Amino acid sequence: MKKIYHSSSSRGEANHGWLHAKHSFSFANYFNPDRVQFGVLRVLNDDIIAPGMGFGTHPHDNMEIITIPLEGALEHKDSMDNVGVIEADEIQVMSAGTGVYHSEYNKNKDQSVNLLQLWVFPHTQNVSPRYDQKSIKELKTPNAFYPIVTPNPDGPAMWIHQDAWFHLGEFDKETEVEYSIHKEGNGVYAFVIDGEGNVAGQDLSKRDALGIWDAQSFSITAKKDSRILLLEVPMQQ
Repeated sequence: MKKIYHSSSSRGEANHGWLHAKHSFSFANYFNPDRVQFGVLRVLNDDIIAPGMGFGTHPHDNMEIITIPLEGALEHKDSMDNVGVIEADEIQVMSAGTGVYHSEYNKNKDQSVNLLQLWVFPHTQNVSPRYDQKSIKELKTPNAFYPIVTPNPDGPAMWIHQDAWFHLGEFDKETEVEYSIHKEGNGVYAFVIDGEGNVAGQDLSKRDALGIWDAQSFSITAKKDSRILLLEVPMQQ
């Protein structure tokens, strides 16, 4: 088993006034040659957007973009004529494929929005762009990790063009879990949203992360009142 620890404080940071962003990997003006990506996971941004502000229309292509709101409401518009608002307990997926333009704005005028945005390199280039969003409330399993993103377009979770499995765990009591890798050659980037836990022997606090690869399984102890995100991705593009 190989591991790499990323503390919350070691992330890149950008504060533009309307946007306060923390970057787990190199992004925009933040560049760290040792933290460009984790396998095909290219971006994990922890963004706080001021009331009424947001990202103007901009392009993407050949990227799977997953947005997970933690607080507040985010409005999305794109060149596929999709308009939607996502809030906490919802998830949004956009396959940029051959190319798409979109904008993202804080829907509220009196509350910041905090979201995680993840970019994953797809296994297939130039697919037709698509957009989807859904509530994850019906997927929830108390004190366990439940899938929110998989490669399966017919499953209950969201899906992307990649052999990746994202699981979210929300715990109101201390819980021990054994996580098994779904596909040989994949690794897992474990990110603590809230609370504390121990992943593969490493203690983690809020917004800390641990990357694990060359392993078939590993143990997790989630502390009471914690939320942990497990991002299983191929380690090779």
